[in-house]
Amino acid sequence: MHARPLHPDPTVAPPQEWVHQTNGAPAPAGAASSTQVLGTAAPQITVDYRVARDIASQVAKQREELLKTKPDVDRASEEQRCLNWIAEAVALWSDAQAMTPQEDEALRRAVYDLLFRAGRLQPYLDDDRVEDIIIQGPHEVWLDYGDGERRRVGPIADSEEELLELLRELARGSGHSERTISTANPTLALSLQDGSRLQAITGLGPMTYAVIRRHRVSQASLDDLVALGTIDPILREFLGACVRAEKNVMVAGKQKAGKTTLMRAMLREFDPECRFATIQTEDELFCHANGYHKQVVSLVGRESNGEKDVTGRGAGEVTLLDLMHPALRMSLERIVVGEVRGPEVVAMMQALTNGSGGNLCTIHARRPDVIFDRIAELYALAQENLSEQLAYRQTANGLDFIVYVEMTDETQIGGRRHRYVSHVLEVTGMGESGRPATNEIFSPGREWGELRAVPRMDPECIDDLRRVGFDSTLLQQPYGAWPAPLPLKVGVSR
Repeated sequence: MHARPLHPDPTVAPPQEWVHQTNGAPAPAGAASSTQVLGTAAPQITVDYRVARDIASQVAKQREELLKTKPDVDRASEEQRCLNWIAEAVALWSDAQAMTPQEDEALRRAVYDLLFRAGRLQPYLDDDRVEDIIIQGPHEVWLDYGDGERRRVGPIADSEEELLELLRELARGSGHSERTISTANPTLALSLQDGSRLQAITGLGPMTYAVIRRHRVSQASLDDLVALGTIDPILREFLGACVRAEKNVMVAGKQKAGKTTLMRAMLREFDPECRFATIQTEDELFCHANGYHKQVVSLVGRESNGEKDVTGRGAGEVTLLDLMHPALRMSLERIVVGEVRGPEVVAMMQALTNGSGGNLCTIHARRPDVIFDRIAELYALAQENLSEQLAYRQTANGLDFIVYVEMTDETQIGGRRHRYVSHVLEVTGMGESGRPATNEIFSPGREWGELRAVPRMDPECIDDLRRVGFDSTLLQQPYGAWPAPLPLKVGVSR
């Protein structure tokens, strides 16, 4: 098992010259190796991680001795001493092995990552091209890139136990000391320090599985999403007006479509002085640390420690619904609930119907027309076994707009992934069928081959949007502001 005894300040960054990216070279077939290829330009540098672990263990012991003799040493001095020890140990090894300067640097980076960051996993977290890191046991790791390419890379651990210890260290280093993974606690879900989302499972199959979903576009604004082709300038103005007019908005879509990215962009439409809470199972919005918002109450649920209290509830567990009640007493102007996947739907609806407006939330749904049924399904799964009619009524009373994010993936035929908003639905109250009634404000222009959202009609609340500066004549442009239809390899059925 590699040495990982250091717990540095989360704000500590690696030396600038040590920041690196993997080149994504495929791992050789066959037995696992303790080497990993680092670097982005030829010649490629191979690091022997057995040597890196030995040096990391040596430096960890030196650091422990330092803290015994100088317990009051400040963090910056402590880290600098560790960096010096790493450099000295690598220099000794280099002299004995006649290593090149490039090999020296790669080994120093690898030792630094083992001690202070995510070990052999770190180069893939540093690579902005990587969208998903897929871990199939310690020896098989795949990278999904944003353009749809999938590539196998080298191992990130030499054994199952080393992989589990890496996952535990990621939890500790991310401030989730109550979260662990073992046969007794077989699942682990958390946000890493860089905002990536990790989900891991062990003991329920032949190996440990994990996926790290990276947020490649973590600080986007609505203007950035226009540049990316997710929305056009008309929809950008409309969504900005919805936020300013304090409308309750739900962002829906399939997995990996870009719901959280759109949510972050809409949050940038809040006034920087706006006081609001984010309530999430894992922090993926980063509002409290983005340098823009100044009054954020960031609340994250807590998992049970595995034991049960007298009521049968997990001891130590704090759910999103538990967080909602104290949040409402924090003098908030708005509430934002992260992605709803289960009983926390009740917390979400409480946020939408608590009397104040301008609240945001996200939900997973395969199509726009199944969103209300999806909410009702989650209500039925709640501990209280809430009814479908209550779900429909609270949705109709609490929601103003639903924004649906779609993804069209053409990577299997040589194309790319297209992420875009396809629909904006206005919720206008209860319909005659007992379900929420809607107006289709934006929808795809399929009649001319456009899958992205174009204006269809004015919402009933158009005067509210005008009062915050929205130019309603923009909705009279039937083709939107797209210069041409979405460039697809397979055309749109009309």
